[in-house]
Amino acid sequence: MLVIAVLEAGPMRYTDLQREVPGISQRMLTLTVRQLQQDGLVTRTAYAEVPPRVEYALTPLGRSLHQIVTSLITWVADHSQIREHRARTATAT
Repeated sequence: MLVIAVLEAGPMRYTDLQREVPGISQRMLTLTVRQLQQDGLVTRTAYAEVPPRVEYALTPLGRSLHQIVTSLITWVADHSQIREHRARTATAT
């Protein structure tokens, strides 16, 4: 969800995406953008340059999902109870 929210600003390079999505590992970001690309939500454009440059951008389908994703992110941020429940569950196990 965060990748879709971040890409609304326009095409981004991989390292910029990694910087904008807090706490995401390189492996998880790679899997995420690959899945979003397979789902038709993100495009991957590789430029034949030295060093190689790759940019990711939202497709029209991805842009149509952006408002829903940002609404969900806002809802989660407004409901701290979710974090409290997670913390409680983590300490109980």
